[in-house]
Amino acid sequence: SGGSRLLESFRKWYYNAAGFNKLGLMRDDVLYEDEDVQEALKRLPEPLYNERIFRMKRALDLSLKHQILPKDQWVKYEEDKRYLEPYLKEVIRERLEREAWNKK
Repeated sequence: SGGSRLLESFRKWYYNAAGFNKLGLMRDDVLYEDEDVQEALKRLPEPLYNERIFRMKRALDLSLKHQILPKDQWVKYEEDKRYLEPYLKEVIRERLEREAWNKK
């Protein structure tokens, strides 16, 4: 429908306007690291964790130099995978379960 296409267009625009992709970062790289996110990061497989660290170090270096990546290296909206989401959902589910258990 037209509304969903408009919403998707807005999401793409907002994604690019945020600018983190121009530094080679993904959405999950810029999440606020609360306790749930920190626990999810501990559960990431080593290759995913190492890729995240590489992206963050590169972004920091670019930021310090006041540079961005060449446009062909920007993370595209369609290619940005929510790599942390399954681990984060699991951590949140476990925490809510623990909180419910402790209330009994």
